[in-house]
Amino acid sequence: MKVDEARRQAYLAAYEAWQKQLRALHEVLIEGTRTPVGDQFKGLLNREARAKERYDKARLELLGIPAADASPFGD
Repeated sequence: MKVDEARRQAYLAAYEAWQKQLRALHEVLIEGTRTPVGDQFKGLLNREARAKERYDKARLELLGIPAADASPFGD
């Protein structure tokens, strides 16, 4: 399957960004190597969630599937 280079790069960048945030979250939740203070935990969760959303969107674009929030009319 040949994909557009721009979509490929966007997908890889989104995937790496999500994995970085996921690793940071795992350091807290699974490994216990970090203890967030105050709103840091909420920020950690939000960053991972936003990175996952960007990855999901890039994945759909790579596969040629329009995102659910995209208008079928291109607006």
